[in-house]
Amino acid sequence: MANPPAADAVPLDPRTLDRLSRASTATVATLLYKRGFHNAYVQGVAPLAKGQPTMVGPAFTLRYIPARPDTDPIEAFREPDHPQRVAIETCPEGAVLVMDCRQDASAASAGSILLTRLEMRGAAGVVTDGGVRDADGAAALDMPVFAAKPSAPTNLTKHHAIDMGLPVGCGGVAVYPGDVVLGDGDGVMIIPRHLADEIAEEAGPMEEFEAFVLEEVRRNTPVIGLYPATDPAVLERFENWRQARQD
Repeated sequence: MANPPAADAVPLDPRTLDRLSRASTATVATLLYKRGFHNAYVQGVAPLAKGQPTMVGPAFTLRYIPARPDTDPIEAFREPDHPQRVAIETCPEGAVLVMDCRQDASAASAGSILLTRLEMRGAAGVVTDGGVRDADGAAALDMPVFAAKPSAPTNLTKHHAIDMGLPVGCGGVAVYPGDVVLGDGDGVMIIPRHLADEIAEEAGPMEEFEAFVLEEVRRNTPVIGLYPATDPAVLERFENWRQARQD
């Protein structure tokens, strides 16, 4: 059965993450759709805080399975090898912790103390299709946190942390370690790592063209022929617009 190449076999262009930080999830969704990737948007998650910078970084994964009374007593947190705690302490700087909670937000996947520790360690963000407890504190972090909703119950009531650094499903999307995670006010996109460089390269010009289109629409230009640009005159106006901005 085919799997994507391991992350260490697919180096990213040093410019890729910076380029993607200036792209929108909407743009990336369209670029992935053109390549046949129709299921890359993480369903059911939203940023806990509005107005934060775009989140971008390689995925570091943590998987939960359903909890049981014999595996998840409150004393489980005392175990030094508890996968949730270990994930917090090993998630690489600049990475996004992606937690697979089977789209069950009836309990938390983490809370503000652990997420604060993750921020202090330099993580780029968090995505969970479960809940987050102490959500006001998590929302106040500079590190973006995307979650299904606030949820007070501890993860032990529903979620058993089982492993990390393996492929997971988050919000109905396959996430492989090292895939690039992009999050903004519209939600979260998962970019397969082997496509990240070309998506990043194409995103800038697409964003620029859409900025031109928006100006045209505000001047009451009809969208037919404009978006998409099937009228050659549109492309000529766009090129003139680009040149004027560079002068």
